[in-house]
Amino acid sequence: MNKVKIYEYSKCSTCRKALKYLDAHKIPYDKIPIVDQPPTKKELKTALARLDGDLRKLFNTSGTQYREMQLSAKITTMTVKEGIDLLSKNGKLVKRPFVLTQDKALVGFKEALWDEVF
Repeated sequence: MNKVKIYEYSKCSTCRKALKYLDAHKIPYDKIPIVDQPPTKKELKTALARLDGDLRKLFNTSGTQYREMQLSAKITTMTVKEGIDLLSKNGKLVKRPFVLTQDKALVGFKEALWDEVF
């Protein structure tokens, strides 16, 4: 299996669970600090296509910045371009961990789903 590229935040307990999962299953990965280096527009567009075009799935809807920016009210009228632009510039808004495999997009950590992918 190719190395998995995982965008994560070291203070995020969900990200730590995902990394433990990868370690336990001996899946090689590269960690990328999502706050310092958010996913690219291309990666976000790829993930969006694999998540049935649901822009909301890419957002960290429980995050402080999401609430402070009042994005729950804005996300329904936001264009895909606006959403991708915003996410590509602000890693704290991206649901994490964020992983793209050759054919899947994983946002957040649900062990059953990760079992299907890996």
